[in-house]
Amino acid sequence: MRKLGLLVVVLAATLAAVPAPAHADVRYVTLGGVRVALHEHTRQVVTVNHTRGYRARIAYWVQRHGRWHRVYAVHDGRIGYGGLVRPRLRQQGSGTTPLGTTRLISAFGRHARGDSWDLPYRRIRRGDYWVEDNRSQYYNRYRNKSRGGFRWWLPAGDVNSSERLRDYPVQYEYSVVTSYNHAQVRHRGAGIFLHVNGRGATAGCVSAPRWFLQRMMWRLDPVKDPVMAVGR
Repeated sequence: MRKLGLLVVVLAATLAAVPAPAHADVRYVTLGGVRVALHEHTRQVVTVNHTRGYRARIAYWVQRHGRWHRVYAVHDGRIGYGGLVRPRLRQQGSGTTPLGTTRLISAFGRHARGDSWDLPYRRIRRGDYWVEDNRSQYYNRYRNKSRGGFRWWLPAGDVNSSERLRDYPVQYEYSVVTSYNHAQVRHRGAGIFLHVNGRGATAGCVSAPRWFLQRMMWRLDPVKDPVMAVGR
């Protein structure tokens, strides 16, 4: 009996030491042909359904009374010139857009903060960069060159060059930051945003017409844990 009791205690301790599944709080739903990973409090979703080339159909969805409703959609969305790739296989500078679901965590742009914008927001000013220097502790973070910590002077062709945000006045008029590679895995890529369309494909981000981003800026609410899902 003592051995049995000891076995029960050891088994209980072993089970307690096993971590809960990383996605235990995630469930899945298909919206607009795209599989979306929903977190417990997710009530807002942007779906990106690749159609052809670098084109995509993008839609904004909200959950009301337990049901999902499409609020608006566009057919002129864009993805990266390198196509789509699984997140763990992505490499910096490949021009690919990562598949799957990411959170929409903050925003930045050229305008003063709107009164009804709920996401954390930063207005672009002189010297602001998105750090893509693999040697920097600020990799995949917003940073002003005056504060140092990254090699902002590297030329654009260098693999470790960072993105000067003022160089993209059209695309970054409104830009929403995703949680892609927030863990800062080096060489996996930085600066995957949802922003305003430029002239063609993106370098890995998702883009949509200006009016789409304008509307989103006053709709996105951190309390509703908004996400963006990219599918084929």
